[in-house]
Amino acid sequence: MNTLSQIFIILVGLTLAIQLWLAARHIRHVEKNRSSVPDEFEGQIPLEAHQKAADYTVARTRFGRIETVVGTILLFAWTLGGGLELVDQQWRQLGWDPIWTGIGFMLTIMLIMSVIDIPSSLYRTFNIESRFGFNKTTLPTFIADLFKGMLVTMAIGLPLLWVVLWIMQSAGSLWWLYVWAVWFGFSLLMMWAYPAFIAPLFNKFEPLENSDLKDGIEKLLTQCGFKSNGIFVMDGSRRSAHGNAYFSGIGNKKQIVFFDTLMKQLEADEIEAVLAHELGHFRMHHIRKRLIGMGLISLGSLAVLGWLIDQSWFYTGLGVSTASTYMALMLFMILAPVFGFFLTPLMSMLSRKHEFEADAYASKQRNANLLIKALVKMYEENASTLTPDPIYSNFYDSHPPAPVRIEHLKKQMQVAN
Repeated sequence: MNTLSQIFIILVGLTLAIQLWLAARHIRHVEKNRSSVPDEFEGQIPLEAHQKAADYTVARTRFGRIETVVGTILLFAWTLGGGLELVDQQWRQLGWDPIWTGIGFMLTIMLIMSVIDIPSSLYRTFNIESRFGFNKTTLPTFIADLFKGMLVTMAIGLPLLWVVLWIMQSAGSLWWLYVWAVWFGFSLLMMWAYPAFIAPLFNKFEPLENSDLKDGIEKLLTQCGFKSNGIFVMDGSRRSAHGNAYFSGIGNKKQIVFFDTLMKQLEADEIEAVLAHELGHFRMHHIRKRLIGMGLISLGSLAVLGWLIDQSWFYTGLGVSTASTYMALMLFMILAPVFGFFLTPLMSMLSRKHEFEADAYASKQRNANLLIKALVKMYEENASTLTPDPIYSNFYDSHPPAPVRIEHLKKQMQVAN
């Protein structure tokens, strides 16, 4: 066991300890505040809905703890336990070209990981989500989604993986720079291709037919200087009762998508307020900033891998005896979440900052009170807890807690008046 093995064990153990501690805090805090609706939501959220949100949050967090422990055990099994080494040696015995050996190895690992994850997905979907009235997915739909997801991953992932492994093997010491360029270009391509070719494989997208709402939205888009490729309603109710709205696409292919569940939850002017918030992300260049940020992080990470790939201790320290480009890539993919975990609070803080900025923008385009009403309805319908543990929320949450966010919107109203 070398120094890397010791550092790896310490970091994984520390990550596990922090995750379990945060989860325990979150559960205690939510249960402690279950008995009464927070004062700022009194008269808006029924006690029954508040308690449902608390129970739903606790159920998900408790199961998340189990998944965290199991995931940690599997991480050690794949690395120091010899799992990656075993699969690698089996593929090496075939005597294939290194690139195709690497593709076979990585597909095997990913397939095994996907199969291992199926029981968790089944439990989340057909136990937790069903128990709280959110699941609309049937078992045939679940299985169909699983196979369609695998086919799409194979169709897209195999060529990309071949290109990456070929570059790593053939492009010299600066291979990591070329791989980053391919990855970044692929990310932009997927932003364009996803709404046009991939999303329709899983959901139906119908043009918005409500003429009054459509007129109001188009006026808002013009007001905000946003050009879209269409406004669509997605059959989200086919799988879940949760509501949402999002932008997809890039350039002239940007489109606005509303879940049909959201259309039923909110009034027309409230939907416009929610859209104004999403447009705030566009006008404040949040998507571009996040893309640039992730690009810089990935560039730095690949540069580090460019150095690690030639270090024998990188492999032996993680339970692998034979160095290879594909093994270096797989080890890096496994290690990234461990080291990335410690960036979580920073990324969450930046995301919450963007949410505040988008709310402020929305309050200038539409009455902030409309967005408050919409958020309250969405908190209730989606069973989002109103009382998260502050430390847990600061660490993980990409959106500000409900009381903090609504208080911020009320201040925007006071400034406007």
